[in-house]
Amino acid sequence: MKEKVKLRNLLKALYHYVVFFALVAFVISCCMMLFVSILSETLGVTLTEASVQAAAKLTFINVLFLSLIFTLFDVFRRKIMVDKPVRRITAAAKKIIQGDFDVRINRVSGFAGTGGFNEIIDCFNKMTEELSGIETLRTDFISNVSHELKTPLAVMQNYSTMLQQPGLDEAKRIEYAKSISGACRRLASLISNILKLNKLENQQIYPSVREYDLGEQLCECLLQFEDAWEKKKMNIETDIEDDVIISSDSELLSHVWNNLFSNAIKFTDKGGTVLVSLKATPHHIVVKVSDTGCGMTPEVGKRIFDKFYQGDTSHGAEGNGLGLALVKRVVDIMQGEIGVESVCGQGSTFTVRFRRG
Repeated sequence: MKEKVKLRNLLKALYHYVVFFALVAFVISCCMMLFVSILSETLGVTLTEASVQAAAKLTFINVLFLSLIFTLFDVFRRKIMVDKPVRRITAAAKKIIQGDFDVRINRVSGFAGTGGFNEIIDCFNKMTEELSGIETLRTDFISNVSHELKTPLAVMQNYSTMLQQPGLDEAKRIEYAKSISGACRRLASLISNILKLNKLENQQIYPSVREYDLGEQLCECLLQFEDAWEKKKMNIETDIEDDVIISSDSELLSHVWNNLFSNAIKFTDKGGTVLVSLKATPHHIVVKVSDTGCGMTPEVGKRIFDKFYQGDTSHGAEGNGLGLALVKRVVDIMQGEIGVESVCGQGSTFTVRFRRG
């Protein structure tokens, strides 16, 4: 392998020498012919054949010498200004191939940095930084998916084993069957949300935009949770303006409202209050979903839209940490904004804002 590299380098140097030889020979020959012609016309001297041959030999030797000088200079220049930065970039690329995304390349100083290598290095470092973040997200995603899949599968396995007990009374059988059914629903919801999120993040879902009444949609989505809020004897308050027309994808936005309403009811204790408001300004449409639930800390609020993140683990069995990640992605696709304000023990307010027109 080393012999092949040496041979390749030798052939490359020979090629450069031939190129410089041809270039120098052409330039010097043209200059000499022009000089001799002008000298002959000016002085009226006719050169003999012997003197022409002597001048040609001397010129040829000069061409050989100058070509060698230029070749050596070019080799030295390439070693410092080209080969060295290329080796650094190649070595870093090989580390990335091996899975090391923490590698970074220092910028080139001096004349070597003027050949565009610093621009390449900056792009390379930015690429490795992005790859490092993606790799972290991928690892976390796989870890979280594995954990979330194991939980309902373990529930189904345990209760299905208990169902096989001889002499099991009817009440226990129904209880175990309900537990299996609940685990199946949670597993189906997890898989459905993963597929939706994957399509949204890979832009495989394209919004079907149409005009419709946003207030009507909010009321329809809220009524789907009537059984849940009545079971917890909650107060539902609405402050929804009439005739607020929005141009958007109604099906995608329904995922946003359903997730926000579900979370508000889930994290609010019995007898609590959930407020849904819709306001239209000259430039924005603003939807707020507030609750008097457990609230969250500022640290939790910063990560609440991350995939699989659950700030309140006491409700972990009721979700999979993908709902708000879906909400954030849908709002981004709709070119809107979403934020949360929360105080521990007092509740949370999610605000969704869309620009009008």
